Order: sequence, then C-alpha cells, then structure tokens
Amino acid sequence: MTLKVIAGDARGRILKTLPQDDLSIRPMLGRMKKSVFDIIQFKVPDCDFLDLFAGVGSVGVEALSRGANRCVFAELSETSLKLIKHNVTMLGYNDRAEILRCDVIRDFEILQRKYDIVFMGPPYKDGDKRALALTYPALKNVVKYDILKEDSVLIAQKHIKEPVGKVAGLENYRTEKYGDTVVLFYKRT
Repeated sequence: MTLKVIAGDARGRILKTLPQDDLSIRPMLGRMKKSVFDIIQFKVPDCDFLDLFAGVGSVGVEALSRGANRCVFAELSETSLKLIKHNVTMLGYNDRAEILRCDVIRDFEILQRKYDIVFMGPPYKDGDKRALALTYPALKNVVKYDILKEDSVLIAQKHIKEPVGKVAGLENYRTEKYGDTVVLFYKRT
C-alpha cells in the first residue's frame, strides 16, 4: 500500500511505511484521511496538533503539510518512531515536529500542553489478534490531563465493534463511518 500526503506543501509525496504483511501498524486509508481533513480543514492552519498512537505519522504529517504550526507525534513502537523520524526529516518538518516515545494510556502526563486538534488512531488488536479497546481510556486521559483548548477538536478513530461510552467533559458532536471504522469528533462540554 502506498501512503501519500494528500494536500498542502508536501502533496503527493510518498511516506515510508511498513511492508503490507506487517499488521502492527494500520495506516489511515487515504479516502478516510481526506474526509477527516475536509471536515477540520479550517482549523488546521497555524494549529498545535497532537497525533496519538501516531504509527508512521501520516496524520500528523498531513497536518504539517496543510499548515499546522507544530505537531507532537506520540507513539510507543520503536519501529514506528523510526518511520515517523524518517518521514518528518524527508519532508523537512523537523523544526515543527516533536516525536515522543509514549504509552498513551500510561505515560500521558508527558503530553501535557494545550492542543487545537488531537487525533487518535489506536491499534484495534495486539500481536495475538486480541481486541485492545484503547479509545475509551485514551479519551479519559485527554480530559484528565486537560490538554484541549476551549475550541479544540478531538478526533478518535476506532473499530465499529469497539465500545466507547460517554466521557465526562467531552461531547461527541459528529460521527462518520468508513467500512468497519468509525471516526468520532468531540469538543469540550
């Protein structure tokens, strides 16, 4: 699968990713990424963007390409961190990117800062194909550590079967479905 930057100053550039048979990273499909960025397009320029469970960094790189002021990439996998570093460096975004090794569920406090847009695309399954259900605890951490500005947007990508309850402090104002993936849009209540 070829992973490209869709729009902005790096439009059409191909990002380095894992071989297709490596299922440890599940990059966001181009059509879904385009749809999400069409929805938030007016908030992206000059924003502070946080890409949680960043994978190869394609969502955060897309934000930088579209004019985000800066992006923090939070990822636990060493392989993914190397791919993010490669992609950010290849596109010349080092001065606007911060890449952090972070377990989004356990080490969230290192991300404490305010962001305009927070995107999370947690893995659906572990290496043994067991469902992980990381979206709800990650949403709770966003509220607990108070990282959203008053008019921030929080976007959570999850598997259609993953249960996500209501989170105090967040309002789910929009939901989009793409096959077996659901994208939830939240704002502060």
